[in-house]
Amino acid sequence: MVGLLRVFVRSFGCSSSVADGEVMAGCLSAAGFELTGGVEQADVVVFNTCAVKSPTENKIIHLLKEVPSGKRLIVAGCLPLIDFPRLSREVRFDAVVGPAFGERIVGVIKRVVGGEKIVALDGSERRPVLGLPRVRVNPVVGIVPVTYGCVGECSYCCVRFARGGLRSFGVDEVVGYVRKSLGEGVREFWFTGQDVACYGLDLAVGVGVVDLLRKVCQVGDFGEFWVRLGMMTPNLLLRFVDDYAEFLSAQQEGSGKVFKFLHLPVQSGDDRVLGLMNRRYYAADFKRIVAAFKRVLPQVTVATDVIVGFPGESEDAFQRTVSLIEEVKPDVVNVSKFFARPNTLAGKMENRVCAEELGKRSEVMAGVARRISLEKNKAWVGWRGPVLIDEKGKKEGSWVGRNFAYKPVVVHSEEDLLGKVLSVHVVDAFQSHLLGEVV
Repeated sequence: MVGLLRVFVRSFGCSSSVADGEVMAGCLSAAGFELTGGVEQADVVVFNTCAVKSPTENKIIHLLKEVPSGKRLIVAGCLPLIDFPRLSREVRFDAVVGPAFGERIVGVIKRVVGGEKIVALDGSERRPVLGLPRVRVNPVVGIVPVTYGCVGECSYCCVRFARGGLRSFGVDEVVGYVRKSLGEGVREFWFTGQDVACYGLDLAVGVGVVDLLRKVCQVGDFGEFWVRLGMMTPNLLLRFVDDYAEFLSAQQEGSGKVFKFLHLPVQSGDDRVLGLMNRRYYAADFKRIVAAFKRVLPQVTVATDVIVGFPGESEDAFQRTVSLIEEVKPDVVNVSKFFARPNTLAGKMENRVCAEELGKRSEVMAGVARRISLEKNKAWVGWRGPVLIDEKGKKEGSWVGRNFAYKPVVVHSEEDLLGKVLSVHVVDAFQSHLLGEVV
C-alpha cells in the first residue's frame, strides 16, 4: 500500500527549511512512497511552511486553503508553532508537525492515511540526524544546517518559538556529511542556521565556526568545492572577527574553499532602536566588523538585512539607518517592513509607524540598496576568473555561477553547465548580477 501512495513535498522560507524539506522527501522516497511534481498528482500533500513575516504567513495560509479536500494535507515547519490558532481556525488539515521533523514524517503519513488526525509539535528542541536520506532541490548544492535554533532573544522574532534553543552538530559529523555529499556530486555547500555565529557554544569541546571551516577545508578526496557561510549576528561574530577575516584572507583566490562572503544583519543604524530590538550590539560594532574584513579582503561581498518602521523608529532614527548603509555600502541589502508577529515583545509595543510612512521608508531604503548594489557590481566589470555554475538561469540557455566572492555571474550556453567550473570575463553589471562571457 505504501508504495502506491504519491506524496508532494513543498518547502518555503529559509535554507534551513529547504533542507528540512529535502530530508522529508528523502525519507519518504527511501520508505517507498512516490514523490510527485505537484499537488494534482498527489494523494498526500506536505507543505513545509515558514511564517517569519505576516505576508509570508498570509501567502501560505492561502495556498493551504487551495489544496483540494480529497487529498490528505500535512502542515509541517515553523507556521504551526508560530500561529497554531490561526492555522486551526482557517485551514483543514490532517496533521501538523514542527520543523526538522525528519524520518518521523513516514510514520505520520501512514497514520494519516489510516484515518488519524495528528498534532505533533514537540520538536522545537530536537536535533535531527544529519545523515538522513535527502532529495536535493539542486543536485550540486548541499544545504548543511550546522546549527538549529539560536541563543538570541530578539524582540521581533517569532522563529525562535518554532526552532528553539541552540543545537550544534559536531565537527566530525559535519565533515563526514560533507565528504559523503561530495561523493554524491555536490560542489557547493551552504552552512546555515538561524545564527551561524553561535555555532559550537553548546558543544563541550568549545569549537567554533572557524575551527569547523578549517577541518572541512582539509577534505580533499573529491577535488574542488566551495562553502558559503550563512547569517551571523554582529554581537557573536565580534568574538572571532579577526580570526575569521584572517582565515579567509589566507586562502588563495584560485584554491580557496570558502566564499569571501559575509551575511551580517544590522537591522537598524540607530542604537536606541537596536536596544528595543534586543539585538545586543551597536551600529558601530557593525561598522567595525565590516572594516575588519575589508581591511584584509577588499573584494569581500557584504550582505545585510534592515527592518524599517520598527515601533518607536523616528524619522531621525530611520535617517541614521540610511546614513549607515550609504557609509558602509553593503553589496546586498535585504529590506523588510516591520510586521508584528504573534507572542513577540515587539508585537505589543506602542508608537507604531503608520502604514503610509512604513511604505515610504521601505521605498527609500530599497532605492538606496539598489543604487549601491549596482555601484558595487560595476566595479567587477573587466574581472576574469573561475566561477562555479550552481544554478540554471531564468531565461532559456542562461546559467548562474559564483566567483570567489559569491558574486552571481550569468553566462549563456546551450550546454548543460551545472556543477562545472568555467573561466569567465565579466562584461557588464546589473543591480542583481554580473554578466559574463566564457573564455
